[in-house]
Amino acid sequence: MKELEKIKRISIASTLFILAILIGLLTYKRPKNTYKYNSKSTLEKLSSQNYFVNLNDINNQNHVLVDIRSAYEFDKGHLTNAVNIHTPDLLDEKNLNIFKELKNTNKTAILYGNNPHEVNMPFLLLYQLGYDNIKLLTAENSYVQNKLITKNSDIEKSKADVTAFINASKKNGNVNTVIQNHTPKKTITVRKKKKKTTEGGC
Repeated sequence: MKELEKIKRISIASTLFILAILIGLLTYKRPKNTYKYNSKSTLEKLSSQNYFVNLNDINNQNHVLVDIRSAYEFDKGHLTNAVNIHTPDLLDEKNLNIFKELKNTNKTAILYGNNPHEVNMPFLLLYQLGYDNIKLLTAENSYVQNKLITKNSDIEKSKADVTAFINASKKNGNVNTVIQNHTPKKTITVRKKKKKTTEGGC
């Protein structure tokens, strides 16, 4: 009787386990957004191309200005013909379709905010998702008596040649280093002298 009860318990447990796996497989959904480029390949690509645009270059038919600020700031003042997509709403399906359409029509999205630093994270996020048709506007926005003032902003450029550094690292990574065999040092063991028992007595 005890063996039959054990068999019943095992069969019930295995059935529940299989059901849990089936339910998990049936309800599994792939994430909508997956990275196309990892951090390493993104840095390699960005270090080899210029992704900055200043105010003098925005008057281009193939450029579409995207304001990543809030709707309040956008309504307060924005660049002419700019589209407002607030940073927290970048991954909404409607907004991603805008970037897909721009990519399909070979147009470049120029992201801008109050300053270039504000645009770094949205820019990197979209780039890693595969939207490599985006650039960053090097401009600062401010208000004087509720009027938008936009001026070019100087970006600090790296003095180091990142591409050369990456190429040198790749070359050094392929070189097999030869490790010389060193003869092990001889160790001399010194035996401790036993203490002699004290002689004498009463």
